[in-house]
Amino acid sequence: MAFHYYNADEVVHGKPMREWLRFSLAFWHTMRADGSDPFGAATKNWPWEQSPPADEMELSFRRLRAFFELLDKLGLDFWCFHDRDIAPEMATLAQSNVALDQVVALAKDLQAGSGKRVLWGTAQLFKHPRYMHGAATSPNATVFAHAAAQVKKAMEVTKELGGENFVFWGGREGYQTLLNTDLALEQDNMARLLRMAAKYKRKLGLPGPLLLEPKPQEPTKHQYDFDAATTAAFLMRHGLEKDFKLNIECNHATLAGHSCHHELETSAMLGLLGSIDANSGDPQTGWDTDQFPTDVREATLMMLTVLRQGGLAPGGLNFDAKLRRESTAVEDLVLAHIVGMDTMARGLRNAARLLEEGVIDRMRAERYSSWRNTKLGRDITAAKLGLEELEQVALSQPEPFESLPSGQQELFEIWLSRYVR
Repeated sequence: MAFHYYNADEVVHGKPMREWLRFSLAFWHTMRADGSDPFGAATKNWPWEQSPPADEMELSFRRLRAFFELLDKLGLDFWCFHDRDIAPEMATLAQSNVALDQVVALAKDLQAGSGKRVLWGTAQLFKHPRYMHGAATSPNATVFAHAAAQVKKAMEVTKELGGENFVFWGGREGYQTLLNTDLALEQDNMARLLRMAAKYKRKLGLPGPLLLEPKPQEPTKHQYDFDAATTAAFLMRHGLEKDFKLNIECNHATLAGHSCHHELETSAMLGLLGSIDANSGDPQTGWDTDQFPTDVREATLMMLTVLRQGGLAPGGLNFDAKLRRESTAVEDLVLAHIVGMDTMARGLRNAARLLEEGVIDRMRAERYSSWRNTKLGRDITAAKLGLEELEQVALSQPEPFESLPSGQQELFEIWLSRYVR
């Protein structure tokens, strides 16, 4: 088992691969995914789960040590976590906080001895039954308070572990039916919690941005942060766009009917691309399959966006991906991450060649040349003309269809295919 394309220290487009890619290992899928699904029981019996100790905390410590061993074997610099995945949920919030502190103390020791860092932390606000109606969007104010307290603690331990970012994924922040839903109240309350988090982030001194992760549905029928454009509009409507950026998950793009490239380009266009959950989904399946990325063409387009905006730091590429239910060997965990890392490394190299040779950029610039190279185009973009003036232009000019050039989509795709290696 070895990398064929990923070389952490290889300089691509002016920086080492590790700085462009900033790979991260996800604790939840790596250590807690047991292969169970709605139709079947667990299929994985990992060595660290065998002969479980009577003390649930000792099992949490065992998982964390195994996780850091995998980080080291893969040569990854970063990791991500949910609070309730690294430490168990106890009978009370206070007891859960104590358990989390104990696990975080071990994580700090393991980080100190390995140089590993937290890319981002997050609060798991979707699994416990109290969040069945939502967390920030719950109809119950006490549930909102519990969610706020959990977010506060998760932000604190993220800071304690040197985390650079903090993510919100609102898996239950949506609705199943509009008949029992107060849309305005729920979305306003969601913004209230995010505003509180932004204020507390400044007080804590967390260095990186807060990140909001779009997803259209699952587990709710409709999730309020449906896709990048919807989430950006929500942030702007509530004046949160300066405190938040987006964490784009590729499989969520698939569920929203988009490509990952579309979601990244939309986020980057708005200045909101903060981090990426690098995975893929099956277009024939209508749910979040969280597969490892293997499509080199898609990886090339993804990295083209990343390179154009100068990188993702302090964000990165987190492998929010899990083994298939039938993959039950520990070796599979290593192989899956190797193929994901190699795929993204190939995408990075391809995208760098595309940018440096500039063929597609020149073709695209030529397609829009009338906006730069004609007085009419320059006057429209400079807001020097209104509807009346443009009517006179249209009346005085021949039908523009006769001089419209071809869009040449096929030629663009041919050129892209020549760079995908």
